[in-house]
Amino acid sequence: MKAIIVHGGAGAWPLSEHRAALDGVAKAARAAYQILEQDGTALDACQAAVMALEDNPLFNAGAGSVLTLDGACEMDAAIMRGSTFGAGAVAALRGVKNPIAVARKVMEETDHVLLAGEGAERFARTMGFPDHDPVTPERRRQWEHLRAEIASGKPRRSGLNERMLTSQPKAPPGTVGCVALDPSGEIVAGTSTGGVFMKLPGRVGDTPLLGAGTYASPDAGASATGLGEGVMKTLLAFRTVEAVGAGVSPQEAAQRAIDLLTRTLGTEAGIIVLAKDGRWGIAKNASTMPVAVMTEGIEPQVTI
Repeated sequence: MKAIIVHGGAGAWPLSEHRAALDGVAKAARAAYQILEQDGTALDACQAAVMALEDNPLFNAGAGSVLTLDGACEMDAAIMRGSTFGAGAVAALRGVKNPIAVARKVMEETDHVLLAGEGAERFARTMGFPDHDPVTPERRRQWEHLRAEIASGKPRRSGLNERMLTSQPKAPPGTVGCVALDPSGEIVAGTSTGGVFMKLPGRVGDTPLLGAGTYASPDAGASATGLGEGVMKTLLAFRTVEAVGAGVSPQEAAQRAIDLLTRTLGTEAGIIVLAKDGRWGIAKNASTMPVAVMTEGIEPQVTI
């Protein structure tokens, strides 16, 4: 059985960007599925899908990452293999093109799971990743606009107050992710993000925290998106994967997790999950979340 499911971030996607977002997740799913068609592994396929989204400046990861309060780009990413519980992650990482690739190196080349900040950047250089500035002119322009509004005294989010989240003018939906299943039964989940706009320097979201934004077991894998603080507090990915392992359908497991988050915290999130038998689930409480699914012999199914 071969299957890929990809998401591009839950949130308020502008209608004008719906088609581009759907095209982006479909392209990522095709890139991943092509690897499986060529007898590649779920690990390679998952990384390829996430990298395709990191390279697309429309999404809030890699090239499209949003900026911190002081105008820097700090990115988080994680990748996890279900069969062995092997995992690697990076947090508050600066100066690389594809954080998901660095996260994989953490898994494969160290005895650690998570590297953060300057240490993660030094590790990336040791592994041969060149210095790269991922900040796009569009993200810089958005940051300057938000900074001017904060300076003017208008109520704006500065990383200190969740109530200001909805006051941002075009705050890009956060996080991209993929879950891949290869014919050997291996399940791999991967997630990458630039975090939330105007976050405090050093803030780490749910993405690189196993069980929160990313998780995989022999039974299923999941990738979450949304306001990381809420996802962390509810361990959204672990909760969903654990339910699938207990016999709950992927769709029901995803929906239960989102319902719990909505009921207890009320913050926005979304999640994708893929089981070892190829069944999948999607749930969200945000208005939109671009998703693409590919299974054997079927072109990408896309929804937002």
